[in-house]
Amino acid sequence: MNTLKTTVLMAALMGILIAIGGAVGGTTGALLMFVISLGMNIFMYWNSADMCLRAYGAREVTREDAPNLYDLVERLAKRAELPMPRVCIIEADEPNAFATGRNPEHAAVAVTTGIMRALNYEELAGVISHELAHVKHRDILISTIAASMAGAISMIANVAQFGAIFGSSNNDDEEGGSNMATLLATAIIAPLAAGIIQMAVSRSREYDADAEGGNICGNPLYLANALEKIDYYAKHGEMPNATPATAHMFIINPFEGAGKRLANMFSTHPLTEDRIARLHEQASEKGITTI
Repeated sequence: MNTLKTTVLMAALMGILIAIGGAVGGTTGALLMFVISLGMNIFMYWNSADMCLRAYGAREVTREDAPNLYDLVERLAKRAELPMPRVCIIEADEPNAFATGRNPEHAAVAVTTGIMRALNYEELAGVISHELAHVKHRDILISTIAASMAGAISMIANVAQFGAIFGSSNNDDEEGGSNMATLLATAIIAPLAAGIIQMAVSRSREYDADAEGGNICGNPLYLANALEKIDYYAKHGEMPNATPATAHMFIINPFEGAGKRLANMFSTHPLTEDRIARLHEQASEKGITTI
């Protein structure tokens, strides 16, 4: 199912790029953008994970570099019956984490230095288990490609907006005004469409990853407590280098606070309170009442 979703997503985002090309350059522009978007899909399938890791300055570590973290990921990966993923650390005070890669054999789990300080061992196990659940459910490819493609669309839309603003001064006739209107529409609609697609593929997967993560770590309350702490920090700080295009990849949306959160229906994640409530229900069903 996730393979089908990934294919649909790539086709939809390709359609957006072709529409941008058509708006800017007519048939020739649409054809050119088709070729470019096809090449982007192929390139991003193989390289999008490394692109996301580099965007956040993630550093891959070995057992010798971070023995406790590495051993924890290894133990939980075995419990989840998954290949050992790459383990990466992001230098950032805000607690957060994400998983990326094109399949379980080429996965990576990245955590911030802040999350290793803010959470205890059991809570960190809950977070790692959640990310491994994304790997197990093969969510990571669609999530990573959505981030890369949405970023590319936003960049192209910004170029179109720049052209609309500065190109209009050179051509004041009716055709020039029409072109400017088209470019402005492209600049506004394209990133919005990309964002909506991101949101559509993100929210329900978080509930599934929470539930599976609770099973992997053995106690859903580990993850529930971790989410409560991470959510607090997200609402009172901001992760450096975080972008809306990659917000859906993190366990908690890094843009939760400071008036930046949109209404729930437009959020890349379900309400944290709802996620925590479900984890408590899961723990109750297992007869677990305490961490």
